[in-house]
Amino acid sequence: MTRTKRIENAYEAARQRYAELGVDADSAMETLSKTAISLHCWQGDDVGGFEKSEEGLSGGGIMATGAYPGKARTADELRADLEKALSLIPGSHRLNLHAMYAEAKEKVDRNELEPEHFAAWIDWARANGLGMDFNGTFFSHPKAQSGFTLSSADEGIRRFWVEHGIVCRKIGAAMGRELGTPCVTNMWIPDGSKDIPVDRKGPRQRLRKSLDEMFAEKMDRNCLLDAVESKLFGIGSECYVVGSHEFYLGYAIENKTLLCLDTGHFHPTEVVSDKISSVLTFLDEILLHVSRGVRWDSDHVVILSDELKELAAEIVRGGYLERVHIGLDFFDASINRVAAWVIGTRCMIKALLIAMLEPTQNLRRAEDAGDCTARLAMLEENKTLPFGAVWDYYCARQDVPVAENWLRDVRQYETEVTSLRTYAGK
Repeated sequence: MTRTKRIENAYEAARQRYAELGVDADSAMETLSKTAISLHCWQGDDVGGFEKSEEGLSGGGIMATGAYPGKARTADELRADLEKALSLIPGSHRLNLHAMYAEAKEKVDRNELEPEHFAAWIDWARANGLGMDFNGTFFSHPKAQSGFTLSSADEGIRRFWVEHGIVCRKIGAAMGRELGTPCVTNMWIPDGSKDIPVDRKGPRQRLRKSLDEMFAEKMDRNCLLDAVESKLFGIGSECYVVGSHEFYLGYAIENKTLLCLDTGHFHPTEVVSDKISSVLTFLDEILLHVSRGVRWDSDHVVILSDELKELAAEIVRGGYLERVHIGLDFFDASINRVAAWVIGTRCMIKALLIAMLEPTQNLRRAEDAGDCTARLAMLEENKTLPFGAVWDYYCARQDVPVAENWLRDVRQYETEVTSLRTYAGK
């Protein structure tokens, strides 16, 4: 029996098992194929960017650890690495880009960026059938060295970052207009204090003022969706973050922006899955940045954890697929960077498929009847349903490698491409 036939036979048995529970596996795969994940460009070059400047500063909680050989040195190399990763991931997806990945012939500061500096990215996305999302880059810059950007008490610095936010919105709108799909343009700032501050109020008042100035120009929502992102703490802001969850939740509700929930930006005992239905009771849409924190916001590669599965389940159970924009946000420089993209993205898609195959109506009937015994029993039995057979069949139908076979492609790409890259001084 051929491998293809074995996959088909296993799927047919799984399809029948799910049908017994009232679940249409074919329909689940069809829905999944239309669900886009936004792949983050910064996994491929350790959050470096391509600015023509020797003044860039690390900090603001941004730190990729490890020195695995072969990271992208240019935008063309990064795009090639992304293409390889996308060829191994089922479905049609998006690209999530940071402002510091601009391509300019000469140095252009961040408050002077224009859509033309991202023309090559837009052309590449169009050629590959991808939508694009965008982020302002409020870190790794001399004017972020104090630890305060939009909330800075220095009016010159504050105004510089307001102007950066304004141009980022115009760039995002251009991306959405050119590609025919709204660009989610997200704003996260590292502002905060390493030790206990005296004045918590002042920076938050200045942040609100800055956001109001940034968002003053109304944009076509068919081209641009504004998002704001909170954080609990970061490197250098352990005791106080200006843009807290409560701050941005209030701002998003009042100003009708999207709220970005990053799964690594909360206390380790908090789970974002529990927040989704709460915030979507008051907001039209949200943005997810899916990461994996280990003891702190360490941005480990996403794995198929219980929380990832619960996150996907909340999205699917609530009928939120059209209201939740899913992006990834991790950067691991200790392993092959292309493999990191593939592992994390495939795990996010697996979690969504598991959620779509859940016999939710059966579970709801038990819950509505107050039969908590049946609910718990069914939830546990669901864990051994033949999801893997459906996943393999889905990958085969999408013409991407089944199971771990994608790793051979990555190894070959490493041998032929990334291992040949050399770096200054080496």
